[in-house]
Amino acid sequence: MQYANNILETIGNTPLVKINKLTAELPCKVLAKYETFNPGNSVKDRMALQMIEDAEADGRLKPGGTIIEGTSGNTGMGLALAAIVKGYKCIFVMADKQSKEKVDILKAVGAEVVVCPTAVEPDDPRSYYSVSKRLGEETPNSWYVNQYDNPSNTKAHYQSTGPEIWKQTEGKITHFVVGVGTGGTISGVGKYLKEQNPNVKIWGVDTYGSVFKKYHETGVFDENEIYPYVTEGIGEDILPKNVDFSIIDGFTKVTDKDAAVYTQRLSKEEGMFLGNSAGAAIKGVLQLKEHFKPDDVVVVLFHDHGSRYVGKMFNDDWMREMGYIE
Repeated sequence: MQYANNILETIGNTPLVKINKLTAELPCKVLAKYETFNPGNSVKDRMALQMIEDAEADGRLKPGGTIIEGTSGNTGMGLALAAIVKGYKCIFVMADKQSKEKVDILKAVGAEVVVCPTAVEPDDPRSYYSVSKRLGEETPNSWYVNQYDNPSNTKAHYQSTGPEIWKQTEGKITHFVVGVGTGGTISGVGKYLKEQNPNVKIWGVDTYGSVFKKYHETGVFDENEIYPYVTEGIGEDILPKNVDFSIIDGFTKVTDKDAAVYTQRLSKEEGMFLGNSAGAAIKGVLQLKEHFKPDDVVVVLFHDHGSRYVGKMFNDDWMREMGYIE
């Protein structure tokens, strides 16, 4: 009989799927690493489990403990699934720009959710960084995950996602393109791929309102670059320790409108019902067109599932309100 002993054993080994219509203008083959096949419907299941196992191993997370984290939703889902199987409680802190679906989904898997304002500085006591840190200090027998600076985040992708992509492409991958938030995916996958072949190019997709692209190009952390944006799950107003800029060959920035429009297009033209950052990622690939040659194999990673955005990118009233469609 073939079966997994629990839901955590189904994490990873996600398929590579060719993109056909949206990339017709490109000279190369574009393959999507389709991470919604993970049980929590996102790439974050991988690092959530890794972070928990590493914290258990060195005693930071003790039996019956409470897991505390600031999340845009997906890391929370991965942590919650592992917590259910392993017997922990969860408190998640979210910014109020995240979709209602993400809050509801976390509550559905038994987590407590605290919502904070988006439009405050990272060091403001009301920010979701500050609140999650404070709850970690105040809650007895708790462990504050800190996915931004936790090295187990990058490690998960170095040990699983990177090797899977290398094996699935038979080592033919030439470019890896992915949205950058905490930095774990791009740094872990990028490190592994460059160890196999230093010529593989690693491209990050950033958003307007985030500091990554300018910092990578100039080494300057420019606060004037920071302003609120709509795109979920990518970009930052801080520099997470998991972003290894030395591995990244470059960034391309995608507008909120393009990210939203291309999220809809992936669904309607490719049958790929995906989250907001996937729209940004595929538009990023199209913006990098001049870098690709006919024999290239470009792998783009799609982070999460469309069900988390039904009230936003898949709601035409919301899209009209935002001025994204006529």
